[in-house]
Amino acid sequence: MSLQLRVYVPPHPLIKHWLAVARDCGTPSVLFRSAMTELGRWLAYEAIRDWLPTVETTVQTPLGECPATFIDPQAPLCVVPILRAGLSLLEGIQTVVPLASVYHLGMVRNEETLEASCYLNKLPAQFNPQTRVIISEPMLATGGTIMATMQELISRGVDPSLIRIISVVAAPPALHKLSADYPTLNIYTATIDEIVNEQGFIVPGLGDAGDRTYGT
Repeated sequence: MSLQLRVYVPPHPLIKHWLAVARDCGTPSVLFRSAMTELGRWLAYEAIRDWLPTVETTVQTPLGECPATFIDPQAPLCVVPILRAGLSLLEGIQTVVPLASVYHLGMVRNEETLEASCYLNKLPAQFNPQTRVIISEPMLATGGTIMATMQELISRGVDPSLIRIISVVAAPPALHKLSADYPTLNIYTATIDEIVNEQGFIVPGLGDAGDRTYGT
């Protein structure tokens, strides 16, 4: 698979463990939600490595003064969960970046055409051009939903190089579309599966992440 964008599959044993839990069709909804929360947490941990701006200062310990590094509180950061399934990763992501703003974006896919349409948009009219954005989208399958999301963000002033996508399972159709239009994009996913079936589902994948999260 020839890609320009950067796709990272972190070899962390906890990511592998919780991916296995999420894939198992015998996993009950309550445990599936836990798995998605943990995947959001550990993938976000990897995604923000060497990415967030920091400030250097000093702090006073009980025994003396020493150098200290803090995340820059003035650097704009937000999370955009794509409803519904993107909410399943949000809790875990927020444990890593608790001060990030959250802007919800609701997308629904036509089951016949597989085209995505927006039913809820809470994005600001214009982003600060320095804003770093984490997109929460468990499944990157045909690419329709994530491409529509990218267009919404870019039209509001977001720099594609400052976007990081957190996914659980990615597939070639979505990755090739993203690569063609956004070569500076970074994606963090637990795994890459090679097949998307005629219904637009990743195989073996993990099924419908939204339905499995909410028991519907």
